[in-house]
Amino acid sequence: MTSETLMPAVVATPTNRQRAYVRYVTAILIDLVVLNLFAEYWKNVFIDTFTTSLLAAIVLQVLLKLTMALEHKIGAFFKARPGRLNTGLRFFFAWLVLFGSKFVILEAIAQMFGEDVRFLGAFHGVVALIVVIVAMLAAEEVFVRIYRKLGDHTTTAESGASREQAL
Repeated sequence: MTSETLMPAVVATPTNRQRAYVRYVTAILIDLVVLNLFAEYWKNVFIDTFTTSLLAAIVLQVLLKLTMALEHKIGAFFKARPGRLNTGLRFFFAWLVLFGSKFVILEAIAQMFGEDVRFLGAFHGVVALIVVIVAMLAAEEVFVRIYRKLGDHTTTAESGASREQAL
């Protein structure tokens, strides 16, 4: 049996909606893994059940995407205006949104999950939340880079096969 017989007869190009779905589901699953690893190995993160951690990962993903969208919108507003003052304001408001959103996220998690999800430690858990979010974003970035690298068409096996065909 060759590998060609295992392939589907027709390969359809995914739609943008399908790509978005896969992107967000993958991000939520990555966040779920990171969140549960912190809950298991760090005393400053407590999550009552796996189901709660899944829901918390979804909420975190939605809130992070909203934060990034707001930051980009504010950044575009100031970037469209010339001058050093607007450049400075762009960076200040980006920092304000990105940092301030962590307090909003922490309160949203507290309101939605109560005692089932807790971030403990310095500044009432804000530091723990920031560490978890940075780890989530880093894990998502590593995943995306690996995915893109696997999509490169100049892999060693393929280049070796091309050389054989050329000979």
